[in-house]
Amino acid sequence: MKIIPIRKFALITGLLLLLVISCIGPATISNAIKDDKRSFYYVDFENYPDGNCTLPIGVFDSGTGGLSVLADIIEHEGLTKESYIFLGDLANMPYGNYALENNIALLIEHVMKDVQFLLGNKYYRTAASRRYQTDKSPVKAIVVACNTATAYALDTIKTFLAEAGSDIGVIGVIDAGAEGAFANFSPGENGSIAVMATDGTVKSGAYPETLHKVNRADGQEETINVFQQAGIGIAEAIDESADAIDRSATVPRSEYRGPSDTGTGELKIDLALWSRYNFDLANGAVLFEGGASSPHNVQINSVENYIAFHVVSLMEKIRNTPGALPLNSVVMACTHYPFFEETFRNEFNRLRDYTENGEFIYRSLIAEDMIIVNPASVVADQLCSHLSEKGLLNSSPDRVSEFYISVPNAPNKNVELRDDWTFTYEYKYGRSAGEIQEYVRVVPFSRSTIPGDILTRLSHQVPAIYDMMVSFNRDNPKTEYLTSEKRIVMD
Repeated sequence: MKIIPIRKFALITGLLLLLVISCIGPATISNAIKDDKRSFYYVDFENYPDGNCTLPIGVFDSGTGGLSVLADIIEHEGLTKESYIFLGDLANMPYGNYALENNIALLIEHVMKDVQFLLGNKYYRTAASRRYQTDKSPVKAIVVACNTATAYALDTIKTFLAEAGSDIGVIGVIDAGAEGAFANFSPGENGSIAVMATDGTVKSGAYPETLHKVNRADGQEETINVFQQAGIGIAEAIDESADAIDRSATVPRSEYRGPSDTGTGELKIDLALWSRYNFDLANGAVLFEGGASSPHNVQINSVENYIAFHVVSLMEKIRNTPGALPLNSVVMACTHYPFFEETFRNEFNRLRDYTENGEFIYRSLIAEDMIIVNPASVVADQLCSHLSEKGLLNSSPDRVSEFYISVPNAPNKNVELRDDWTFTYEYKYGRSAGEIQEYVRVVPFSRSTIPGDILTRLSHQVPAIYDMMVSFNRDNPKTEYLTSEKRIVMD
């Protein structure tokens, strides 16, 4: 028998392995989670604790906006004994921009990594930790508290779980938002519905499709105009992204990627509409060159001004549509937006009363009883019903809810960072899916991982959630390593 030399044998084996891999196809995050026991992302579904009612509920979003959904969930009378694990993928937010940059594959990969985190047991204490911890609990249900993730990846999540042999329930926000939008319509009533969303959610077409499906469900189909507005910059500003906002800036910035008078499409500030925007010009809330009466190189630099711009843009879209019907409902189709629901409401009320030369410009297009829809309350109902049907409602709570955030994985030499240790815009949206590696690390909420401005806002806007965050930092063994300066505390 001829003996093959070891080096030659290794070469042949390697070539055969490459051939097998090329036949199988490129790696996917779903394969890594389900099949690759060597992968950081592997989840052992064969030994997953299915049917355990004491497990927490997983909730994730691209940033902190999903906390607005969680705030409604914890107030549901049927869910008062549940505990939760929240993940905000802040390092990769906003998800809506992946459609803008034609990189949906990467968006779906991020969403699947979010799901893996909730199903798995791994997290890091800090971005610089040398090893990960393995004492995180798996979850018994998942809420996709992100409209963009729901639009592009809900079916992918459900298919993946079915292939893994898991019956974990997954609740998205779009069906809930569509149902809530018709709460202000009587049978047979015609009218308009507006969807305020991220660019990604708008491009998906998920809301118009779902709204028309709900419209047909009662056996009669009213005339419903659906208008969408891509609120580019709102979510980013709420989560203090440098692409959208810099509170210390006093002049226009090169890093800015929001609406401008030099922009196009959804990013165009029309200076002919300057008085209609009614921007607050104080304290750097708008950055521009020239005088206030004839500005140029205009950049929005406050959440309130972003909202003003997009509400006017929406109403102009409706005003310039022949035969447009009055606006009955406005769906907050991004989970960041309910934090500023009153700001949206005030803008619509202002425009309803707005006049030029004694003429109401928008009054006939905004119903007097127009409602603003937050899908979260419907999500809570759907979640409670699912857990009840599966016998998974908890009767003896003994867990403290947990809160996690993603941060760039600085030890990974492939990542590209700004001076503030966030991903560069080009790297965030330009890298390719299928390169299965840890771009980010998931770490607990703390004062070192959540910007102070966001913590202050959350303490006022969702105080019950803020209290839970304080308890997580104070009472949970997973955060006992935090110094007193880094713990989230009561204001």
